[in-house]
Amino acid sequence: MDKPTKVRRATAADAALLAELGACTFREAFAEFNRPEDVELHLARAYGVAQQSAELADPNIVYFIGEVEGRPAGFAMLCRGAPDPAVQGPDPIELARIYVSRALLGSGLGSALMETCIAEAASAGHRTLWLGVWERNPRAIAFYRRWGFADVGSHVFVVGTDPQNDRVMALPLPGAHGL
Repeated sequence: MDKPTKVRRATAADAALLAELGACTFREAFAEFNRPEDVELHLARAYGVAQQSAELADPNIVYFIGEVEGRPAGFAMLCRGAPDPAVQGPDPIELARIYVSRALLGSGLGSALMETCIAEAASAGHRTLWLGVWERNPRAIAFYRRWGFADVGSHVFVVGTDPQNDRVMALPLPGAHGL
């Protein structure tokens, strides 16, 4: 990696940063493939200072911010809760969001965020990391497969008013046996 990368745990003071970074990276990843009104509706529901403040205050949610040369350029969110029914592994936790600014895709920042999430999940006693990824996002699917995630099913993820099919993928963490 050419540029210094750092991943840090987000704090309550990062709510506005996460709201802005989340909206920006979601637009970069999905705006060209979805109707503008659906993207804007999704963003209004998922990103904003109030939403991120509430998530940062929730003890079941942990955010990490990835920085390149001291500038925020990506983030990830782990979320404890009931897993998707397709996830059969023990002690699961969801990798609910992982995004990197388009200009830094392939820079290693996504890998740094993933390493941090895996380490955090394992150290918290989780034995399965799972996620949903849009079936029409081959770059992300390939990234997750390189990390050892296996496709275990599917579920619907609604962007605005548009129901879309996500692949559900799971990764056994250290100490886990099977998915």
